[in-house]
Amino acid sequence: MPEIIALFTVLNPCLSTTTLRQLCQVVFALLAMTGQVTMLNIPRWTSKGGSYRTIQRFFSTDLTWPKMCWLFFKNYLFDPESEYLLVADEVIVSKSVQKTFGIDRFFFSVYGKAIPGLSFLAMSLVSVKDRRSYPMMMEQVVRVNASDNTNVSAKT
Repeated sequence: MPEIIALFTVLNPCLSTTTLRQLCQVVFALLAMTGQVTMLNIPRWTSKGGSYRTIQRFFSTDLTWPKMCWLFFKNYLFDPESEYLLVADEVIVSKSVQKTFGIDRFFFSVYGKAIPGLSFLAMSLVSVKDRRSYPMMMEQVVRVNASDNTNVSAKT
């Protein structure tokens, strides 16, 4: 398992030492866990220094996930001999609960009508040679003003 943590050294430019240590604790726990992945279960599977409060601090930290994904891709996955396409796709997830942040009505082409749900915009780099997709960013699309149909992205 320490081999996996060594891969995170490329994230040093965009993470503080504390945040990187917390990320390692969370990754160790997620790889070892059985059952449900919850905020209560993650500290149960961490080693020393992985308290519930530490896990809370990590998840409340603002991280630049697109930059982290790019650094990881550039250092470990990039093949200079391959062509890459930047693709984006909007995904609608149906929801019936009314108290979910960002719930609204979005057009869902499978049903051919607008349904209550959440909308996410995902961007990936796709290797033409390997036919593989490398996700770079995913953001929730939240409607600001329903009367003028203006949408904005809210980072998730």
